[in-house]
Amino acid sequence: MSDFSIRTVRGALTAADVDHALTVQAAATEVDGTEPLSEQHLMAIRDGGALHLVSEHGYGNVLSARDGEPPMAEAVVHPDARGAGEGRALVDALLAAAQELGDGPQVWAHGDLPAAGKVAAALGLESERELLQLRRPLSEPLPDVAERSDIVLRTYRESDDAEILRVNNAAFDWHPEQGGWTQRQVDERTGADWFDPKGVFLAFDAADPDTLLGFHWTKVDKPGLGEVYIVGVDPAAQGRGLGNLLTLAGLHYLAGRELDAVELYVEGDNDAALKTYGRLGFTRYRADITYRRG
Repeated sequence: MSDFSIRTVRGALTAADVDHALTVQAAATEVDGTEPLSEQHLMAIRDGGALHLVSEHGYGNVLSARDGEPPMAEAVVHPDARGAGEGRALVDALLAAAQELGDGPQVWAHGDLPAAGKVAAALGLESERELLQLRRPLSEPLPDVAERSDIVLRTYRESDDAEILRVNNAAFDWHPEQGGWTQRQVDERTGADWFDPKGVFLAFDAADPDTLLGFHWTKVDKPGLGEVYIVGVDPAAQGRGLGNLLTLAGLHYLAGRELDAVELYVEGDNDAALKTYGRLGFTRYRADITYRRG
């Protein structure tokens, strides 16, 4: 593994390194049918918010530990250069580099591809977490959105940011990626090319219209495919059917955009959510796995 030249970059990448990382990402996505680097790790390529490793045919980065969670690492090697050990060398170097940022880093393998499993086995890594992607064709009819006299349902306004942050961080205080948001995370997404305020649905109590109960943030950034990006409900408002109401509102919006299907991500052990989404016609499409050293 030491035969491969791997550079470590702290902070911002050069324009050439950014182009290299995005080119490798695009080539792997086309061949594998799944993106090897997730949204947070892709953002870090441009904003420099990571520890980067660059090899001749590959790229990887590590995001710092947060709120007691381990650092997160992801890597990709160009499909034309696979099979020579560069991927194993890159992941091994990522694990070593991640020790600077915290103990026991997680390594994501998106799509649970056989090659990733072989690299994990060779490095003595064990699977720890399963994140499922579910999909639903939009050609199938959707249940109607129920009319609720106790709920005011509307779309996004910029003045809603504080309440979205409050509900998001209360709903996902346990979640390693979704929890602990600040205004920066909201601004990154509302400033993205794909952002559409008409695709963010918010539910307020009719008796207290200034307090957000829950929200559904949809996303369309892939041809023909929409996403149930975030559904967050204030824990204090659980049991009022808001998750189903908000999800359906977003699905009807996506169905009106001439898309073929809609996707969402859910933890593999979240039985309640899996049952809810199953009733709405979602089925398993793929799995993303995290690996750690035992």
